[in-house]
Amino acid sequence: MFETWILGLILLALVAGLVSGLASPAMLFTIAALLSYLLGMLELESLLGSFTNASLVTLVLLVLATTALEKTPLLGRLSQVIGSGSLGLTMAKLGFSTALLSSFTNNTAVVASLIGVVRRNQQHAPAKLLLPLSYAAILGGTLTLIGTSTNLIVNSFVENAGLKPLGFFEFSLIGLAVVVAGIALLVLLSHLLPDGDEQHGDESLPYLLEAKVLPGSTLVGRSVQDNRLRALKKLYLAELERSGIRICPVPPQLVLAAGDVLRFSGAVESVELLHQFDGLEWFGKQQARGQNLVEAVLAPSSALVGSSLKASRFREQFDAAVMAIRRGHHPLKGGLGDIVLQAGDVLLLTPGDGFGRNPRLSTDFAAVSGLDLSVRLDSRRSQWVLAGFVLTIAASLLGWLPLAKGLVLLLLSYLAIGAVTLGELKRRFPLELVLIVGSALSLAKLMLDTGLAKGMADTLLGAFSGFGVFGAFVGVYLLTLLLTELITNNAAAALAFPVAYAIATSFGVDSRPFILAVVFGASASFISPYGYQTNLMVFNAGNYRFIDFVRLGLPLSLLYSAIVLFLVPMLFPFDAGL
Repeated sequence: MFETWILGLILLALVAGLVSGLASPAMLFTIAALLSYLLGMLELESLLGSFTNASLVTLVLLVLATTALEKTPLLGRLSQVIGSGSLGLTMAKLGFSTALLSSFTNNTAVVASLIGVVRRNQQHAPAKLLLPLSYAAILGGTLTLIGTSTNLIVNSFVENAGLKPLGFFEFSLIGLAVVVAGIALLVLLSHLLPDGDEQHGDESLPYLLEAKVLPGSTLVGRSVQDNRLRALKKLYLAELERSGIRICPVPPQLVLAAGDVLRFSGAVESVELLHQFDGLEWFGKQQARGQNLVEAVLAPSSALVGSSLKASRFREQFDAAVMAIRRGHHPLKGGLGDIVLQAGDVLLLTPGDGFGRNPRLSTDFAAVSGLDLSVRLDSRRSQWVLAGFVLTIAASLLGWLPLAKGLVLLLLSYLAIGAVTLGELKRRFPLELVLIVGSALSLAKLMLDTGLAKGMADTLLGAFSGFGVFGAFVGVYLLTLLLTELITNNAAAALAFPVAYAIATSFGVDSRPFILAVVFGASASFISPYGYQTNLMVFNAGNYRFIDFVRLGLPLSLLYSAIVLFLVPMLFPFDAGL
């Protein structure tokens, strides 16, 4: 009983940390698992054994194998569907192609490869296509067992509980139904999406720009108003810093002094307005030599996330100077070099000669305007990469070779032909995913062993009392959906599975429908830009607001949920395994 309460407090703190964003999910899950071990609730062998789970190993190998897949022309060829035909036809072709690719390769890689293509198309506003692109990738992940990491994570819990593993195409019929219906709904609701850059008026691109008043400048000794710094089109003087003291808002009569740091918020085209002021040195000016500015969207996997420009030595690493930063439609405050970067931040860069050749571009940025980040393989190696992947999956489905063993052989062949390097595999190793899944497997076992999962199941059953098994099934699905919107899809699956399994055991029914409630509920992240990484990637790239996700994502979530709640019990009856 004592252990149950302690574990309950640990999990409560874990959920609070995930919701508040106190630390990364990987860090929080690891701390929770280590705390359970230090308090004597978990044996060291059991903890370490969770990290060698067969499905977890398969997931890691699959992530590494897609590193080579991303270099083939497969993703690039999707660009041919952009800009041809009506908006509805283009959206349908893009949606189904994206869903198909997402069913067997990394969702993030698919979306990252297409963001730049969508933004550069001339016929349709990018904002009309980018959000459907993310949603199509999420929907496509429900088609197969390897469609998304969440499916494989749930399968890890299934195997750990001693149940029959999920089949590769076991829930594909349900996935196909949500893909077809979901994309059809996106086409019908396309008019709800913004039309273009003017969608949010003058505040559509609130970049933070920083400039310093040099000694001898004509601005010195004159007020802000006299210097006409408050009359700049689409550029607002948001803050002034003098001797470490920040002044916000800036009084019009404040007299400027040498060394003052001025921070502006506004549209990217307004950078040119700073040229008119003599003796004003802005961030990145020395590197700017008349070349085109470049916009770069920070990827969720970037090593820059959580670090500032100064701490990361951005200019030395990328041969580019950051002139401005944008985060959604919320004006940033503070020093440009001190802002802690987040996934989805858009950096306005003045690139040096070596910027375009930097090998880290494809891993640190989801999209860079005007650049093709994909380093393509030649035709011969591309054909082997694709053929080898298809053969590996086929051999697994036919029972000729376990998937994990096939993926090991596949990776060795990729290394042999030079399709990937050990350095690339090291950079792409999904350490955070391993920490989350390994720790969660240990916590899930503890929840079941201590009876905490049963207690939580009884609480959920009480809330849905009178509705029977189906009511409990709906409750599990809604719990998982709520968690995936509040935290992340992988964390939601990890927390919901023990409860789902305990409820199925309490009713004495087949656990399969409840497991699939977790599978589909964890992938139902449509309403928030923060619940799923592809949503976050298009959030800034498409200049969306939170309300844009609600406007399109809420109807999609309702349709998705209705299909899942209807089809799962029909195709997987509660008494099937009895």
